[in-house]
Amino acid sequence: MTGTTMVVLIVLISVGFGVLYDMYKKHLEFKERTLSNNNKTQEQNNSLKKQVSSLEERVQILEKIVTDQGYQVSQEIDKL
Repeated sequence: MTGTTMVVLIVLISVGFGVLYDMYKKHLEFKERTLSNNNKTQEQNNSLKKQVSSLEERVQILEKIVTDQGYQVSQEIDKL
């Protein structure tokens, strides 16, 4: 192997590892952003689940009121 060939190989190896290292850093940044977005999405999901639960409770209460006999009698009186 000549000196020129060795220099070329050393440069190619150095550049190759530099490119691979840069790609790895970009990959880690992407994973970090993905995890951050997943955490935000999870927080939003939990908030929405609480809202749905609250609304379900309110609907159940309203269903009880509407199906109550006293409410139906009151509606019939109002019609008269």
